[in-house]
Amino acid sequence: MPGKRLPMRKISEVLRLRAEGRSIREIAASVGAGSSTVGEYLRRAEAAGLGWPLPEGVGAEELEAALFPPPVASPGAARPVPDWREVHRELKSRKGVTRRLLWLEWREAHPDGWGYSQFCWHYQQWLGAQDVVMRLSYAGGERMFVDFSGDRASWCDPDTGAEHTAEVFVAVLGCSGKLFVTATPGQDLGSWVGAHMGAWENFGGVATVTVPDNLSAGVSKACLYDPEINPTYAELAAHYDTVVLPARVRRPRDKAAVEAGVQVAQRWVLAPIRHRRFFSLAELNEAIATEVVKVNARPFRGQPTSREELFAELEAPALRPLPAGRYELASWKKATVSIDYHVSFDHRFHSVPFRLVRHKVDIRATASTVEVYDAGRRVAAPSGLPNCHPAAARAIWSRRAVVAV
Repeated sequence: MPGKRLPMRKISEVLRLRAEGRSIREIAASVGAGSSTVGEYLRRAEAAGLGWPLPEGVGAEELEAALFPPPVASPGAARPVPDWREVHRELKSRKGVTRRLLWLEWREAHPDGWGYSQFCWHYQQWLGAQDVVMRLSYAGGERMFVDFSGDRASWCDPDTGAEHTAEVFVAVLGCSGKLFVTATPGQDLGSWVGAHMGAWENFGGVATVTVPDNLSAGVSKACLYDPEINPTYAELAAHYDTVVLPARVRRPRDKAAVEAGVQVAQRWVLAPIRHRRFFSLAELNEAIATEVVKVNARPFRGQPTSREELFAELEAPALRPLPAGRYELASWKKATVSIDYHVSFDHRFHSVPFRLVRHKVDIRATASTVEVYDAGRRVAAPSGLPNCHPAAARAIWSRRAVVAV
């Protein structure tokens, strides 16, 4: 019999047409099914003692249960069932552990157990019934997914009474599903970088791979195969020894974990505090942190394990250590050296070696330094000058030192 079953509505029509004396071929043409399929349905109905009209109280669900009862295994035929949670833990926490290895070990203890294909099929059935985060197959410490939530939070300035809107940043670890949520002033580069550092410090370590959505703050140019990472974001990743692999365009599976995390944050972090009024961004983040702790400690639906427990067991030992110091936010700009060997940045002129005239260089600026790079090599780290004409700048620079590397 075909694997795809007809709707109960059509099966009822099969019984009705048969009661009117129609042949199997006529019934098959009417309901759009094969003759053998119609014959099978009629045999099942006869075995179940059903005819047309159906007895009172027999609806679609009752008809399906009568025609297609679940198979009943005899007590002697029952087979041992693996501890799927332990199988899942082994696959996620230990590199090199495969399903086949776990099956071979299980078969040694249960020679009458399933074959390898059945073992894999039943594992997939169990896995599909778990929460979204539990279904992920990333190893401990492998990936952290990040994105801004579509929902925003707000706080009020107690001095002016002005309302401020805050963006909500969400980070999710791929193995344990542990959440980090924080409110930021916006989706600017500074907020993006600061939120990442907050997540890594909260987790106490860094995942091998960081997966952002194609956000302009982190990805300068979205591309299906080769997205261009923002220079500041790339520098942040190098400082924390992680690899940035942006989610591919139109590939929702690449960011399924963070989408699920964003949904959890919206429902269980932001929704519970929606009626509260906050008078600073710090106060808002304190409330968010309290709700996140509750979410991470709550067991998964239908499971005894929580995100926090999985994190402690599988994720925390596998995370890379934090660097000795925090990253200092830097902004980058491309510039062409003018004929008077100066470049302009933030309305100031900076001198570079004269050999770079008409060369394209990269300018890196932090709160305390301005550096000029040519082909990745630092060539000058001058102090800033007031906004002035290049001729005036040359006169000033003649009396000031330029650090050339």
